[in-house]
Amino acid sequence: MIDIRKNQLRQNIVSGDWILISPARGRRPDEFRETRTRKRSPVSTCKFENPEKAGSGGVILSQPDTKNWRLQVVPNRYPAVNREGVWVLDRHQIGPFTVLPGYGYHELLITRHHDNNFPKLSEKDALGVFEAFKSRYIDLAQDKNLYYISMFHNWGQKAGASLYHPHYQILGVPVIPPGIGRSLSGASKYYKKYKTCAHCKEIAWEMSRKTRIIYKNDGAIAFVPFASKEPFEMRIFPLKHLPFFEETDSKTMLSFTKALQLALRKLEKGLQYPDYNFFIHTAPTRDKKKFTHYHWHVELVPQTNISAGFELGTDIQINPLDPDKAAVFLKTNG
Repeated sequence: MIDIRKNQLRQNIVSGDWILISPARGRRPDEFRETRTRKRSPVSTCKFENPEKAGSGGVILSQPDTKNWRLQVVPNRYPAVNREGVWVLDRHQIGPFTVLPGYGYHELLITRHHDNNFPKLSEKDALGVFEAFKSRYIDLAQDKNLYYISMFHNWGQKAGASLYHPHYQILGVPVIPPGIGRSLSGASKYYKKYKTCAHCKEIAWEMSRKTRIIYKNDGAIAFVPFASKEPFEMRIFPLKHLPFFEETDSKTMLSFTKALQLALRKLEKGLQYPDYNFFIHTAPTRDKKKFTHYHWHVELVPQTNISAGFELGTDIQINPLDPDKAAVFLKTNG
């Protein structure tokens, strides 16, 4: 039994990141509740009421159709990356630095209802978001210049959402991002040493103890990780070992979106509607045979903590809340 009075350095078995769990700093779960005033933009002036006009080049995907749309995907009007004028991905040196063109795709996925973020969507519409992610992933992965496609949701100003209307982002780049690289490398090392998936091992360990599990159904599980970087951080996994998000069948995807919605509802009820981010971690688009050991999942991070000098200077996060207590709080208050 872990003595929660003692601080502990815990290492993530996949990424290798060290996390300092520091309950001795004295914060209780209910102290993370805040009185939040979310600034709702008027529907009449909302750019996303008409996604085609909000984007920069027509509608890429519309469910179920353009006229009666529940969800649309459009090019981002202010993309972080783009393909314009890029014919060859010329990797070159500028002094000691390696440089590539800012090549890639940046798309917005916009749901119809002005106020319904992911936990408030109907079961059908929530599944629709992830099926649209999958459809766009499969299309974008045909571009052999891409190496990784990031799919994520920012909710609230603290989480980086500049507009109120719920929307999601898809961003494809020609490199493996550093955080993803550490996760892939760590999972590979674990598999070579133990001949099993590190994430499957983590899931089995959580299921054997049940302490930090928030929700489980036939196809997915949501839990507070043992080595949580942030208070109330959660991970949602398909129970089946699936390295590649885009190969997920519809039944598993439905189980998964149910688990993610329930986790978010518990988070919102327990913490009084915090800002949060969730993002998909999956294997890259290329060299697939190298990544069969991986297990795709979503990481859900509420914005309740501030990184300061120690975290920024050492890359060791301090979590002032024991993950066991976070899980109990979410289960009983959410």
